[in-house]
Amino acid sequence: MPRTLPLAKTTDPLDGVERRLGMPRRDFMKFCAGLAAAMGLSQAAAPAVAQALTTAKRPSVIWLHFQECTGCSESLLRAEHPTLEKLILDVISLDYHETLMAAAGHQAEEARLAAMAANKGQYILVVEGAIPTGQNGAFCKIGGKTAIELVKECAADAAAVIAIGSCASWGGMPSTSPNPTGASPVSEILGKPVLTIPGCPPNPYNFLTTVVHYLVLGKLPELDSKGRPTFAYGRLIHENCERRAHFDAGRFATEFGDEGHRQGWCLYKLGCKGPETYANCPSILFGDVGTGSWPVGTGHPCIGCTEKGVGFAKPIHALAELLTVTPPTQFARPAENQGKGSTLATVATVAAVGGLAIGVGARLAKNLGNQPDEPPAAGDGK
Repeated sequence: MPRTLPLAKTTDPLDGVERRLGMPRRDFMKFCAGLAAAMGLSQAAAPAVAQALTTAKRPSVIWLHFQECTGCSESLLRAEHPTLEKLILDVISLDYHETLMAAAGHQAEEARLAAMAANKGQYILVVEGAIPTGQNGAFCKIGGKTAIELVKECAADAAAVIAIGSCASWGGMPSTSPNPTGASPVSEILGKPVLTIPGCPPNPYNFLTTVVHYLVLGKLPELDSKGRPTFAYGRLIHENCERRAHFDAGRFATEFGDEGHRQGWCLYKLGCKGPETYANCPSILFGDVGTGSWPVGTGHPCIGCTEKGVGFAKPIHALAELLTVTPPTQFARPAENQGKGSTLATVATVAAVGGLAIGVGARLAKNLGNQPDEPPAAGDGK
């Protein structure tokens, strides 16, 4: 009988995924499908995402810290799918991160320079925190260099620059008035747009999905006019909020702890900035702990931390600007203007409901509106 050659043994890159990432293969594929959906791809792209995560060269990441509370890194520490050690050992190569790296002093700076040289033009620069510009940057120095010098040096040969968190994106808390340190966002220091992942803190999966998008497609995701990935910041928080039904029905909490607040009514009157804030907080939540794990879900108004000029700029109690949807006209408005009398729109509505003639409605609008009274014309008989 003719001898048959043994079939060549094939190696499935997913065979070791359970050992490497600490996730069952089925859960890993669900995770990849979720990442594909977040990037705006169909579920058919899940195998490509899986292949990129298991076989693609891990991108080198240089992560800088400046004026911040380290909350962005803390949120990354709490990621569960995958956990942080799996992320930095199997998905990315985190070559410099002052909080997480074992090296210190000269060793740490040598590691940064070595990673930048070995991955010139290919590494990703992540900046956490605002950059102080006051007194020529004297408020922050690392390795003998100011934050201004350091970020410019690292950005020069980076394939991409990511500003993570509201401080790096907009200036955040450190830039609030009177801003004695001159805290500034990364884009202003570099003089060019950068990819921004704002939030205080941002959701770690928005960062992870951005990195995976780069791995799978070889480019950064689509950005909005403020440099934010549209997959995460393309919809208003208000659109996906679990309290939205109460907003539409005209049910608002007016004080913390009142009946409406205890029953989960809309927090707009308490200063919720969801109607003017773009983010996916109510969709993907925080901390992998289940339903309601985001500010509004726990009973606190959104402060608009992902929006420049809203978070850390508007008072928490100030009402948000309604960018798209307003409450139904059959209910009272969330905030009535005081001391202005009847408006033209109000009088027109009354005229229509009462079946008044157009001429009479116009006359009422003139008499009851904000227009000053005029003396009657001669021969008017009034």
